[in-house]
Formats: sequence, structure tokens, C-alpha cells
Amino acid sequence: MPFIPHTDPEVGAMLDAIGVDTVDALFDEIDDRLRGADISAIPPGENEMAMLAELAGRAREDETGPCFLGAGCYDHHIPAAVWDLAGRGEFLTAYTPYQAEASQGTLQVIYEYQSMMAALTGMDVSNASVYEGGSALAEAVLMAVRIRRRRRRTRPASDSATARVAVAGVCHPHYVETARCIVRHQGIELVETGFGPSGTGTAEALAEVAADGDLVAVVVQQPNFFGAIEPVDDLAAGAKANDALTIAVVNPVALAALKPPGQWNGDGVDIACGDGQPLGVPMASGGPSFGFLCARRDHVRQLPGRLVGRTVDANGRIGYALTLQAREQHIRRGKATSNICTNQGLLVTAATIHMALLGASGLGAVAAECQRRTRQLVAAACAVGGVTRRFDAPHFHECVLDLGRPADAVAASLAKRGIVGGLPLGAYYPELANCLLVCATERRTAADIDAFQDALRHALGSDA
Repeated sequence: MPFIPHTDPEVGAMLDAIGVDTVDALFDEIDDRLRGADISAIPPGENEMAMLAELAGRAREDETGPCFLGAGCYDHHIPAAVWDLAGRGEFLTAYTPYQAEASQGTLQVIYEYQSMMAALTGMDVSNASVYEGGSALAEAVLMAVRIRRRRRRTRPASDSATARVAVAGVCHPHYVETARCIVRHQGIELVETGFGPSGTGTAEALAEVAADGDLVAVVVQQPNFFGAIEPVDDLAAGAKANDALTIAVVNPVALAALKPPGQWNGDGVDIACGDGQPLGVPMASGGPSFGFLCARRDHVRQLPGRLVGRTVDANGRIGYALTLQAREQHIRRGKATSNICTNQGLLVTAATIHMALLGASGLGAVAAECQRRTRQLVAAACAVGGVTRRFDAPHFHECVLDLGRPADAVAASLAKRGIVGGLPLGAYYPELANCLLVCATERRTAADIDAFQDALRHALGSDA
């Protein structure tokens, strides 16, 4: 964004207005020993041309070939118009829209975002986003516990002091770790059911966890961390049978092809959350991103964060305003639904523009192309001797390959040939040390997949 410094006359006028002689006088309360800094070790500055040449050379060192790494952050195409519009000063520098009369544009964008996310997930309401996918799950868990406690004003004697939440199947390890870190000191325990031979959770494993004590909620990720399609109807039915709420963790691009959480098991889940990075947000070395959080209308007063509502003014004109403000900025901290969540306004703006540009059909086309490219990738990889699919469940967007040898070394070999080859899973699941999680988005071409196959063949051959 362009920056125009103040001129000397402007600085002088401001100093005169506040009654000081110099800018340094504004900092006279800071001890001189703290203000001084020895910068003698810093070399002389370069001119602009030399600086640009140096940084361009360093940037070239960071360039990679095709990326087949997903695991929660995906290399999707972002239309140029998305950030051309999101980067306008009206959006880029907009602050929290507390003053509705001065923030109608920002408020309308957030309202449109909420409407789009509610439609995409099949839920009734959406908030104005949170930090990212992991903290969105944590907020969903805390929200579920509040809902459960309000349902049971007087806790039966059989209830445990600890609120137990089951993670059915395979949820992103970073999400589970983040959620556990946030809720562990609030009397909430996350219990993972694990996965079966097909790479998904099972109703039987969920029932075993439920048999050990009362469950507050069940978390289900779709597609799961392995890219496998979870039996969401069975797992949601299992949650309902145990009087537990259901929390869905979903990929927004996959929702263009899969049943939305608002329709799981017929009447849908209670809360849906996830990471919005696939919607117009660059990978950017892993962040920043934004998290989304949607819910049933019955639970709206327990929904953390910021919500924007549409109304009319005294003259009957449509207007937008913050509503149901239950954050610590607006009410007593102890009464807030969350004390750490915020909305990622600029990223939400980009996502809104992205969804508006693509529309339902465009997002569906992206999902279909991702699936087609992933099938081609898996077929090409499995044509290399010794490589097989690890799990046989249907998958979307990404898949686990068994390489027959430690995946870390193979991924390093692929990287030397300029290919980001996927995620070795041994650090998360020791029993999958020979497995690589790979992904292909719509950006991967047939030539990219051929290059992956050649590099994989070389890596396995040289390792042997």
C-alpha cells in the first residue's frame, strides 16, 4: 500500500498544536540508555537496484517445482481479481466495524460471507470467522460444552466432572493438538477413537469410547486427515444415540462435491467448522488463514465471535450492524463466549470475493478437477514398483501411499529434484512411517504428475 510521509511543515504544525518543539521531545520519558542502539555492525545500505537484484536472487532459491502437499493447506488457483479487490484501501485498512454508520461496506461483506458459508455447510448461521481451523475446532468444542451444560442445568449424579469429547476417525493432528491445548485446563478431555483398516473411524469404536462414560460431543472430519471419506451418517447417528452433539470439521472445497454437514444423518450436525484457506487464501508458507464456524439456529447465542445482521433504518433502507455481541470487548469477560477469538476480516473478504467469482458451479468444477487430478496422481504413483494405496476407503483430494520404505527419505529425495512430494506420516502415526500423504489440486497438470512419477521412481530406485 502506498505510504506518503509527512512533510516538515506538516510535522511542525502538529508539534505546534500539541505544544512541543521536536519529535524527540515526545519520547523524553524513555531513559536515554534504552533509546540508544549500537548499529555499527550493520553494513552500509545498498542502492535500490542492487537491493532488488539481491532479493530476487534469494527469492529464486525458494522456488520449488510442483506441490503435492496438502494436509490442511492447499495450492489452489486464486483468480487475480480476488486480491486486486481485497487489497483496496477500503478493505485493507478497515478496522473493527463497531460504528455501523461508518462501516456499511465492511459489514455487508461480512454478512455476505456468513450467508455463503451457511449455504455451503447447510447450516443455519455462521459467525464472522475465527483465527484458523485448529482454534475453530477448539471454539466448537467449548461451544458444545456450554450447550450441553445449559441443557442440564442440574447435572445428574452420574455425570462426571470432566466433559468428554470423542474425536471419531482421523482428524487433523494439528487441529486436535490445538484444541486440546486450549481446552485441557477447562475440565474437557478429548478422546480419539482411532481408525480402522480402511483408514476411517467406525461406529463400533465410537460406541466403545461412549461406553466408558458420558459424551458431550463427537468430532468428525470429512474428508478426514488421510483424505478418506468417513461414514458420517453412522458416526452422527452414534453421537445422537449417546445424547451427544456432533461437530463436523469440513473442507469448504469438498463441500461442493460431498453431502454438507447440515444434512448428515438426515437432520444434520450441531456445529460445523474448518479452515477457509482453500477459498482464495495463498499457502504463504502455512499462514495466515481463517477459521469458519457455523451452527444450528438453536445454538446461535453460544456461537463465539462476531456476527453481522441485516436490518432496515428509520427510512426503510437496508443496513448492517453487529449483533449478538458476546465477545469480551462488549460484555463482562467472565460472561463472554470466547476471550481469544477474532475475525480474520481481510482473509474473509478475499474468501467472499473468491466464492462470488466462482459461484456454486465454479466451486463444483474445482472440486471435480481436484478429484480427477488426485486419481491420476494415485494411478501414476501406484504404477511405480513397490507403491500401493494404504487404505481402500473412497477418498477426495488426497490419498495415503505406502512406499514400502521410510517415507521421510523418499520425500527428501523428491525435494532434491524440485518436487514437494507430500507429507510423511510417521511423525504423527509411527505405524505409518512408510506412508506418504499426497494431494493434487486443479493446478497440477499432467506434466506435473509425470514429473512426480519419474522422481518417485528415481527416489525408490536410488534408495534400493
